Amino acid sequence: MSADRETLDWSVDGDGVATLTLDRPDRLNAFDLTMADELEQVFREEARSDDVRAVVVTGAGRAFCAGMDLAADGNVFGLDEDLRPTVEQFRAAYDEPPFADGVRDTGGKVTLAIHALPKPVIAAINGPAVGIGATMTLAMDIRLASTRARIGFVFGRLGIVPEAASSWFLPRIVGIQQALEWVYSAEVLDAETALAGRLVRSLHEPDDLVPAAQALARSFVVDRSPVALGLAKRLLYRNSAAADPLEAHLSDSLAMYWTSLGDGREGVAAFREKRRPEFTGRASELPTVF
Repeated sequence: MSADRETLDWSVDGDGVATLTLDRPDRLNAFDLTMADELEQVFREEARSDDVRAVVVTGAGRAFCAGMDLAADGNVFGLDEDLRPTVEQFRAAYDEPPFADGVRDTGGKVTLAIHALPKPVIAAINGPAVGIGATMTLAMDIRLASTRARIGFVFGRLGIVPEAASSWFLPRIVGIQQALEWVYSAEVLDAETALAGRLVRSLHEPDDLVPAAQALARSFVVDRSPVALGLAKRLLYRNSAAADPLEAHLSDSLAMYWTSLGDGREGVAAFREKRRPEFTGRASELPTVF
């Protein structure tokens, strides 16, 4: 990570697996406006390099992310308390001043950037993940957790609502009944409860967590087409919410067509010749299928 980053550490191994570490261990990696800006920029810029094939996200020290840093002066969420936006005003100009910085949820900007990345993103939840520390992981494709992890959707205790687009992500991961129970109760879940509720894929001993996440990411990208992976991610997320399977048929027909002319041709040839494929497609150049 470049020297001007204050809250994150970034490294990429020889297989293109990046490890992004939330790096404010003295504050339990609490989320502030600087971290929000840096996370959004990383997922919009560094992670989109074709040298990066997948991203593993974890926390430095004993926490993943303890939630919003409530020690900040003024509005701790960075919002402009002088504004009084109507629904119509906000929807018409949400990405323009003064609404872009004064009203838009900072966590949502981060999760939208994560979600938009056409590559696997894996959370390695190494300790407490509360509030935005929990909801940011929902935009990641897979969550692994340490046996010491604690996860809390604690918004009701603070008199606020689930943010970071979590009302879209959480019910899709665990179902509406479980999502509502966890949000209503605002309790902090232990790792076993998160696993039983299918919020996380698997539990690992603390020292094994990040290596397991990195190995999983590597299994997704070595000898795999970046184009096929990127399109598959978009197809599954978007078409799982489509109103009719015809929408899936139309988009995956185009995706099949374009991949058959590119990396699909190499993949078939490699299979026939019993050799490793040499894919040349780039995630930065995905064909348009929607």
